[in-house]
Amino acid sequence: MRAMPDIRRSAPAPLFSDTTPPALLEHVDAWELSVADGPVIATAIHDGHALRQSLRARVALDDDARWREEDPLTSFLTQVGDARLRVRQSRFEVDLNRPRAEAVYTSPDACWGLDVWATPLDDVERETSLALHDRFYDMIGELIDRTVARWGSALLIDIHSYNHRRDGPDAAPAAQDDNPDIELGITTLDPGRWGDTARRFANVLRRHPVRGALPDVRCNVRFPTGGHFPEWVYAHWGDRVCTISPEYKKIFMDEWSGQADISALYALRDGLSHAVDAVRPEFLK
Repeated sequence: MRAMPDIRRSAPAPLFSDTTPPALLEHVDAWELSVADGPVIATAIHDGHALRQSLRARVALDDDARWREEDPLTSFLTQVGDARLRVRQSRFEVDLNRPRAEAVYTSPDACWGLDVWATPLDDVERETSLALHDRFYDMIGELIDRTVARWGSALLIDIHSYNHRRDGPDAAPAAQDDNPDIELGITTLDPGRWGDTARRFANVLRRHPVRGALPDVRCNVRFPTGGHFPEWVYAHWGDRVCTISPEYKKIFMDEWSGQADISALYALRDGLSHAVDAVRPEFLK
């Protein structure tokens, strides 16, 4: 088992009471959370495009540039979860997959060489964004606590996407060798307890075609160090939570125009659903 980093979480005020019904819909400005009884949590923390009003006049990027670096449509794939979370706010407001100290982009080095802000953010704006980071981790922490208490363990599907046509809309895509159709990030997964689960999950994904071909599914290729969110989850729950982070190459859309390929998106959703169903019995206490 990996050593747990020292990442502490303060005890939040309860989001759910002991009388919370099995099905719950929480809709706040920053995210939408639907919770039903089951051990599978599916999240799309980079799906959002919204910016609060005070940031809109400060941002230097146009909507298309921001959209290209976000993970649009990934919330559709969260349908596979019992608990389903879609974050509405853009990662350019606060990046929930980075540590708190790095969650607000302050320089091009932090975000693909992009100049995000026309004018630097002041402390008030920065702290307002970081308060959202705090709220998110309090909320998701309580959700995982309750899921683990109910089922003994949990499956967290942390869904993302990535670009593969960075040289422009008319240039050749990036080589397949380093860009699988679906990358499974399993950097914090405990191999002794969940290694076979991850292999079964990947093998089921490989059997479901997308755009007329079986998808190339590999683990830890493009993002071998993972992200802060799964690291944080592992720090608190260890092998009680099996975190798998699917990174979908944007074969379900044109990353430059934003045009979606609906049939591909549905095929990816169906493949993910079959993969979750294949391993779900391992999380039923």
